[in-house]
Amino acid sequence: MFWTRLASGIILLIIAVGAMFWGGWPLLLILGLCALIAYRELTKALGCNIASETDRTGASPKAFNLLETVGLMGTVAYYAAVYFSADKVMLLMCIVAVFLAEMFCYVMLFPKYRAEQVMAAVFSFFYAPVLLSFVYLTRMTEQGQYLVWLILISSWGCDTCAYVVGKLIGRKKIFPLLSPKKSLEGCIGGVAGAALIGGIYGHFVVEPVVTDNRVGLTVAFICAIGAVMSMVGDLAASAIKRNRNIKDYGNLIPGHGGIMDRFDSMTVTAPMVYFLALLMLG
Repeated sequence: MFWTRLASGIILLIIAVGAMFWGGWPLLLILGLCALIAYRELTKALGCNIASETDRTGASPKAFNLLETVGLMGTVAYYAAVYFSADKVMLLMCIVAVFLAEMFCYVMLFPKYRAEQVMAAVFSFFYAPVLLSFVYLTRMTEQGQYLVWLILISSWGCDTCAYVVGKLIGRKKIFPLLSPKKSLEGCIGGVAGAALIGGIYGHFVVEPVVTDNRVGLTVAFICAIGAVMSMVGDLAASAIKRNRNIKDYGNLIPGHGGIMDRFDSMTVTAPMVYFLALLMLG
């Protein structure tokens, strides 16, 4: 299992680095495919299709119900808007349109679907497709070829540092019910490690480009905040799994589970890095 997980992790890292380096449509295509899969994983985990197609008769639910289909189609439309326009009003219109379409299905087919199913469909659309798109939006900013790496530093860098510190000196369990293996020392180490890596990256890579002596400290701060949010994203995804009594969101990635199991922290980190970078680095 260890070697399987390691090999899968290396392949994922190569794909992620390659896509972020290349940018453009290759990055958007990979993110779009991940968003579609993650959306389906979330709707299944949240029981969006349970007892909807059954009409409460006990029959097996279909592979996809109408709520999920609307969300999947909305994801495709949203990513098309991100690529061809990226206008903030257009993106907001797409998000609102998906919400209204889900509400339309709910009202017109009542009582076929329950309120919690509609909420699961809308929540899943925002949680996975919309938040993941901020990786692309960050990459396509003026300094995006440098800023996009802050997302990886904040999420995967924090995860690695937290794991190492937790293994070495982790004692105090901070979330015993939600994540028994996470320690306070590991969390602090993850944030500090991400900030350190970000500071070094900002000083040697970003500063020569933007000619601002404070960039190193600014990048370190962004990575520290991003690291905190990455842990929130990881714990939130774990909380959903515990609420639904499932081990993994899927089995697409050997040794890691599904897309949401591997990118749960990145979904939350990406928008945080995007907005902080715009505010602090212009």
